[in-house]
Amino acid sequence: MKDLIFLTGGARSGKSAYALQCAGCYEKKVFLATAEAFDEEMAARVQKHKEERGTGFYTIEEPMHLDRALREIPGETEVVIVDCLTVWAGNLLYRLGSSKEIMVFVDRLLDVLQNPPCNIILVSNEVGMGIVPENAMAREFRDITGIINQKVANVSTEAWLLCSGLPVKLK
Repeated sequence: MKDLIFLTGGARSGKSAYALQCAGCYEKKVFLATAEAFDEEMAARVQKHKEERGTGFYTIEEPMHLDRALREIPGETEVVIVDCLTVWAGNLLYRLGSSKEIMVFVDRLLDVLQNPPCNIILVSNEVGMGIVPENAMAREFRDITGIINQKVANVSTEAWLLCSGLPVKLK
């Protein structure tokens, strides 16, 4: 059985670093990045992440079709880090705008996770622990991300909450 490890927590809680640590024991690793660099600040963040993970990963950049990217990973891959589902949710909301259409993409991802091609570590922010956002789009983003997190955590073999760099096992 392949491991599906779900990592969640706040911004800068240590999720990505912990994902890299979890993947450290594997030789054939893929990093599935969902972020797109639309401005200089985001480009700097993407570059920093690349430097943090070093050269041990084959990188795939896919902002929308995670299911397809996971189905098409190289056959010898032992582990994939998907970083991150929160950015993916934002990409879907920006491009599709409809919760109904977004859930089609979520269902496609869940289909792949039912029979994963290898071990997968999925990273996502826990966005629902703060105040209720003031505008409808931010509330919809929070709700969509919360639904994605619940669904992915439910099918995962392990789930961890990162807080102040410390992993707390949920499942």
